[in-house]
Amino acid sequence: MDWLEALILGIVQGLTEFLPVSSTGHLLLGRQIFNLEEAGLFLDSMLHIGTLIAVMTVYWKDILKVIKNPFSKTGILLIAGTIPTAIIGLAFKDFFEEISKTGVTVGWEFLVTGLLLWWADSFKRNGYKGIEEITIRDALVIGTFQGAAILPAVSRSGLTIAAALFCKIDKKAAAYFSFLLSIPSIAGGVVLQSKDLFTSTAPSIAYSSLIIGTIASALFGYIAVKWMIKLLQTGTLKGFAIYVWLIGLIVLGLQFSGKM
Repeated sequence: MDWLEALILGIVQGLTEFLPVSSTGHLLLGRQIFNLEEAGLFLDSMLHIGTLIAVMTVYWKDILKVIKNPFSKTGILLIAGTIPTAIIGLAFKDFFEEISKTGVTVGWEFLVTGLLLWWADSFKRNGYKGIEEITIRDALVIGTFQGAAILPAVSRSGLTIAAALFCKIDKKAAAYFSFLLSIPSIAGGVVLQSKDLFTSTAPSIAYSSLIIGTIASALFGYIAVKWMIKLLQTGTLKGFAIYVWLIGLIVLGLQFSGKM
């Protein structure tokens, strides 16, 4: 993998981790385009570290508050939201990995993501709950949706934001909780992947390419978080829904024609 491919994949990971279009699905497509399947696990781990740095940079003050007082309202909500995600991830880890390897459902997963985004968009103006009004039940619902996003082409940010809107949480609080909840989710995923890295053969990837990809992922992840926060306050999710529908139809067309 050369530095340009690493840069492109880093940009893709950074943007799509926080835009509701599925980063894992886009990385899977990107690796197939560049024929980099052998570098998948190691590359994914490094690029996810980049997006973890991005979201922690945006919310570092909030993270410090939670660390100082883990049983604050925000801390409890994050714990509650992470529990169903962890249970689903651990219980169905092998199942999700098998689906990711085959990629047979990727096109359909993009379509489902678009459907949920379109549906949730009709709820976004009716939200009234701020961050202080979010309940443990809301956090459990959002965490369960996040767990379902372990499927490769189902967007984590898309499903958690949609779930928050379904729970009548206002747009600003939905974005805040979704992105903050991504921190333990991404960190947990990296930890689980790191265990597999030690038992697999390290792919031949130059350190310079890994560094470029990780920096690009962090930079564009930061941009994506900031942009989504502003977009959710005044914009619509329907553009993203149309985009993932188009991607899903293209993938299905390539699969049915035997070209993918």
